[in-house]
Amino acid sequence: MIDQRPRCPWGSGDPLNLAYHDTEWGVPIHDDRHLFELLSLEGAQAGLSWTTILRKRDGYRRAFEAWEIERIAAYGPDDEARLLADPGIIRNRAKVRAVIGNARAYLSLADAPDAFDRYLWSFVDDAPVVNAWTTMGTVPAETDASRSLSRDLKRRGFAFVGPTIAYAFMQSAGLVNDHLVSCFRHAELAG
Repeated sequence: MIDQRPRCPWGSGDPLNLAYHDTEWGVPIHDDRHLFELLSLEGAQAGLSWTTILRKRDGYRRAFEAWEIERIAAYGPDDEARLLADPGIIRNRAKVRAVIGNARAYLSLADAPDAFDRYLWSFVDDAPVVNAWTTMGTVPAETDASRSLSRDLKRRGFAFVGPTIAYAFMQSAGLVNDHLVSCFRHAELAG
């Protein structure tokens, strides 16, 4: 039986997009490692399709040791070379270096358990922003909150965290509910 529930247009079609849309996108995340993974993947996605990243997600998890942030922060030139030779990830030197550098920036920020979580969620006053978009054309690419988050992340040494990437991250990690109001997930996540 075909699932006919109404969805955001981008969530239909490709099975990876469908599963991601239906089970992950917009679900509030509070686990530091998972938040770091999503921020890293959103940075890797810059200039590419999200489907490309979803297809490489397992490769990223393997290459970056299940997102063990402390281990990534300790990577040196040999690790960078290994990553740049790995066809399971996007082999872009700037993006690979950004993940490593961001792990180091994370360590300087996250001085206590869940510190990264608390830091990120402070940009939305610790509760998801529930929007009421009716068409994809009305969903912004960035907001004041994403611009503020981007500026602060950059100030703290993070890279590949421009305001558009920051907003895509906020959407994916559930800081913002940008499912269209006609999508079955909007009400599920707004409740």
